[in-house]
Amino acid sequence: MAQKPSIPKGTRDFGPMEMAKRNYIFNTVRKVFELYGFRQIETPAMENLSTLMGKYGEEGDKLLFKILNSGDFLHGMTPDEVANTSTLKLAAKFCEKGLRYDLTVPFARYVVQHREELQLPFKRYQIQPVWRADRPQKGRYREFYQCDVDVVGSDSLLNEVDLMQITDTIFTNFGIRVQIKINNRKILSGIAEAIGEAEKIVDITVAIDKLDKIGLDAVNEELRQDGISEEAIEKLQPIIKLEGTNAQKLDTIAEVLKDSEIGMKGVEEVRYVLSMLHALDADGTSGEGTSLNNAIQLDLTLARGLNYYTGAIFEVKAMDVQIGSITGGGRYDNLTGIFGMPGLSGVGISFGADRIYDVLNQLDLYPKEAVNGTQLLFINFGEKETSYCMPIAQAARKAGIRTEVFADSAKMKKQMSYANALNIPFVALAGENEINEGKVTLKNMTTGEQQLVTPEELISIINS
Repeated sequence: MAQKPSIPKGTRDFGPMEMAKRNYIFNTVRKVFELYGFRQIETPAMENLSTLMGKYGEEGDKLLFKILNSGDFLHGMTPDEVANTSTLKLAAKFCEKGLRYDLTVPFARYVVQHREELQLPFKRYQIQPVWRADRPQKGRYREFYQCDVDVVGSDSLLNEVDLMQITDTIFTNFGIRVQIKINNRKILSGIAEAIGEAEKIVDITVAIDKLDKIGLDAVNEELRQDGISEEAIEKLQPIIKLEGTNAQKLDTIAEVLKDSEIGMKGVEEVRYVLSMLHALDADGTSGEGTSLNNAIQLDLTLARGLNYYTGAIFEVKAMDVQIGSITGGGRYDNLTGIFGMPGLSGVGISFGADRIYDVLNQLDLYPKEAVNGTQLLFINFGEKETSYCMPIAQAARKAGIRTEVFADSAKMKKQMSYANALNIPFVALAGENEINEGKVTLKNMTTGEQQLVTPEELISIINS
């Protein structure tokens, strides 16, 4: 007996209804990106491993899908060498390429490779799949789409303000209530200085970024295992637990970081972004002192555990669904430097299309018109009747109505069952009487109402 086919864990098939929903997401995101002047690019699914490795931290490197070299990838190695060589060294020898982990690093490679063709600042968006060798679980997949928007070649914090507005607009258009969290890696560096552990900034940020997932006690234990002193951990506690309004938090952390130049720089950057959003709020009724429809919160535990962030960092969580981050990003001033172009500043944000898809499904927020397929089906009674209906169907399509003519002269019950199964709202029938009058019978499948109409009336009724 043949083995039943399957797909890898952490991946999914999408049928016509699912694709209609996903295209609604992509189209909604794309329209907002373009409203702010961003233009689309695409990069290959696979990149050279030298492009990807070392850009996501040690944990990220472990999640890269590596691609075996084509042909005899064992050529030149003896069985003993294969058996006694570490997995990492084997992977380095056998794999020169890997599937992209995100869209940001390939974008940085693209900018450096095409620098002479680009007008800076360069504003791009990209909607493509990425792959991570993660453990599959609810809301976490091995293959998923990201919708990224980035600016390179500009140091201005107005870019961060735009990204906050883009994020708020997209989720407002979706009807999803979200909390937008903001922090700054310079603040985190200042905190590491203030507690006497400046050299341990990466370990500290990686640990506290897990606070929501593993809790405070587990975070503190991880800090101990990373060699952070008990005194430093103790000093960190009130900062991690800091509460109040954004302004109160900024005032408190500014006092803690008053002797840290980099920390104070981060505080001022966050103040600027929040003040600009506040200035856009004409009537003072939106968000917590900002122009956004959704709340924006300064979260000092937000670290976005990727090493390349250097300034503002963002994360978005849905308010009404238990799921992880659905959007995240930040500023990465030094990213292109690793590809030979130092000093080119960048900032961007990534929308997780698959998690947004799951949230919209759970909250049933898809507009009906976004997921409906065919609007009008012509019943096939035979060759003569079909010849009469075809020009009318063509006129309906020219009027923007999604139209089918049933291909086979099957029993009426089968054709009507087809219409019901696909939720087609209108069915048109033309027999001898309708043909003689130059009309069709139009049935509303929702109400059951039938009426004899001209082709022009049919188009008007459906389009209305």
